[in-house]
Amino acid sequence: MTNDILLKPTRILDFNGSTIRDLVDARGWRDLPQGDRIGAVYDFVRNEILFGYNRSDSISASKVLADGYGQCNTKGTLLMALLRSVGVRCRIHGFTIHKALQRGVVPELLYPIAPDEILHSWIEVDTARGWKNLEGFILDQGFLGSLQARFADTESLCGYGVGTECLSAPPVQWNGNDTYIQKSGIVADLGTFDSPDRFYEAHKQNFGPMRGVLYRQVVRNWMNVRVQAIRKGRVPTFRGKTDHGHDRPQAAKGSCS
Repeated sequence: MTNDILLKPTRILDFNGSTIRDLVDARGWRDLPQGDRIGAVYDFVRNEILFGYNRSDSISASKVLADGYGQCNTKGTLLMALLRSVGVRCRIHGFTIHKALQRGVVPELLYPIAPDEILHSWIEVDTARGWKNLEGFILDQGFLGSLQARFADTESLCGYGVGTECLSAPPVQWNGNDTYIQKSGIVADLGTFDSPDRFYEAHKQNFGPMRGVLYRQVVRNWMNVRVQAIRKGRVPTFRGKTDHGHDRPQAAKGSCS
């Protein structure tokens, strides 16, 4: 058993269990060079685990794998577990993002009562070229591609789970550098943690008791239906103004580097 805290399993990072161990063995990821190992795990989490909303941020990695879907925090948990299982050191960096980033996914009827700030995280991975930030795994390509087609004249987008200044070509592919897809929606930096267990001990989404039950039992399922519709090309529009005073998500024509 390693003494390196950034390689250890935890209650949430339960990669010593058979489901994750069998997946890693079947894919042969441990046999790859480090950069390719990171890329293979990253691509699996990005595209084979679909974007969607689980019942809680703090579910285990094996539960995310069993669900087959997740959002920033839960897909990040699975990414960390898989990375550590193949010997790649990693940690979690916590943030909050403004709820405007979720508009279009959150039903309009419920958007006004949603918390203004939503708990968010990305994963930092230790590479031969230093620490790299991984956030671009959150949206699967099917979902992202539908938004790119719907907003083909848009580069700056805040909504539908996206916060980017380069919608046509966001930095979501692993090439040894940082990846991002929600970075422009960040409000507060909560710092780095060696595990999601430590992160969620210190920070929890503040829904309140009644809204928490409503989210788990009704709202997230409603959101998942909307996510599935977007993935199929049915992108809902907003009525009224966004928090930034726009009739739809922030949009601007132009190119990006």
